[in-house]
Amino acid sequence: MLAADRNTPMKDGEVVAVAMAANAKIFAGALTVANATGYAAPGSTATTLTYLGRAEEYKDNAGGADGAMTILVRRKKAFKWKNAAADLVTQAELGKTCYIVDDETVAKTNGGNTRSAAGKVIGVESDGVWVE
Repeated sequence: MLAADRNTPMKDGEVVAVAMAANAKIFAGALTVANATGYAAPGSTATTLTYLGRAEEYKDNAGGADGAMTILVRRKKAFKWKNAAADLVTQAELGKTCYIVDDETVAKTNGGNTRSAAGKVIGVESDGVWVE
C-alpha cells in the first residue's frame, strides 16, 4: 500500500511490440494473434489463439526461435477483415463474436469448435466485416 506518490510506468497500449513465434511470417496489415505460448503469429484456424489486432509492419522470423524478433501490433481499434464465403458474417451478428479463419478472414461460427474468437462485429459491409 502506498504511503507516498509513485511514478508508475505507463504504456500507450495501442501499438505494442510483441515477441514473435518461431518461424512466423507476418505481413503488414495481417490479423495477428498470440499463439498458445503467447508469441505473435498470423491468424489461422486453431482453438488456442488470442486475437491481438493488426500487424503494423512485415516481419519474417524464418529460422528464428520464439521471441527472436518483435512485431508492432495495433490494438484497441476496429479493423475490416474479409468475410468467409462459406460461413458469412451477416447483419444478424452485429454485436456478436466472430471467429478467425486466417490472417485476413473472419467467420460467423467457430467452425465446429475449430476456430478462436476474433472479437465483436461492429459492422458488415459488402467487402468485409468490421471487428472490434
